[in-house]
Amino acid sequence: MAVAEFDLIRRYFAVHAPQHPFNQLGIGDDCALLNIPSGHQLAVTADTMVENVHFFADADPELLGHKLLAVNLSDLAAMGAEPFAVTLALTLPKVDETWLQAFSRGFINLARQHNVDLVGGDTTSGPLTLTVQAMGVVPQGKALLRSGAQVGDLIYVTGPLGNAGLGLKLHQGVKCADPRLILRSFNQPRPRVAEGLALRGLANACIDISDGLAADLGHILESSGVGACLQWDSLPLSQQVQEYIEHSGNWRMPLTAGDDYELCFTVPANFTQALPAGCHYVGEIQTKAGLRIVRAGRVETFEAKGFEHFS
Repeated sequence: MAVAEFDLIRRYFAVHAPQHPFNQLGIGDDCALLNIPSGHQLAVTADTMVENVHFFADADPELLGHKLLAVNLSDLAAMGAEPFAVTLALTLPKVDETWLQAFSRGFINLARQHNVDLVGGDTTSGPLTLTVQAMGVVPQGKALLRSGAQVGDLIYVTGPLGNAGLGLKLHQGVKCADPRLILRSFNQPRPRVAEGLALRGLANACIDISDGLAADLGHILESSGVGACLQWDSLPLSQQVQEYIEHSGNWRMPLTAGDDYELCFTVPANFTQALPAGCHYVGEIQTKAGLRIVRAGRVETFEAKGFEHFS
């Protein structure tokens, strides 16, 4: 027997009453009711993932549920916002209960880790398309923006670069001596929510790395009207990524590959001692426009564009 739309929602997604104190009413009525605390701003983001564009047709649904939510929480982290509620819209070619059970498990497990409630959404029939809208709060005037970088700021990232890019290459046939870490980085990115909260009051500008460090740092440079120079030898690279570069010669990969979902931020030098553990210095904000990189003792101009759906 086919599962009706509202039965599907109740069975797999309306799993508990709202847990976060900001959420007064979740799934079950025409709208959710959310309480925004006084002195705070609402941060809202949305991302859509489409089969064969953002994920492979044979993707593990549990990992897919995790990643769909993670990329949205990463956007909130980049703004220094505390996540509290999400909505989920599913377009499904058919009702596959085994797939739905695994997908909802990955999605809800990550939501619970961050005390985030699923408060609404929609289900429709069509090509497999997954959309999340995520909401967070940030104290008035404390949001981390792309436009605040200052000349002399140091550039940091919250974790290793290129693991997810190498993970995509593994799916495409490239070999790796120890693929477990690499595939986990690609399939189950860790949204840096705690780090984003800790950077409020420290970072001048911030962005999450979804399209590669060069492209996403470029957004900060453009918004802030500044330039930057990266130090190749300071980039945090896993052993697997280093081995890939040695064998392929593709040193640009960790700068251009997407899906890392680390935070890239700029911070005054006198604040660096207060940064969260695990952050890595990678360069400096400069007056001269554009992005440059120091590699093998030479300064090179570096141009990179992120993924464009309609290019």
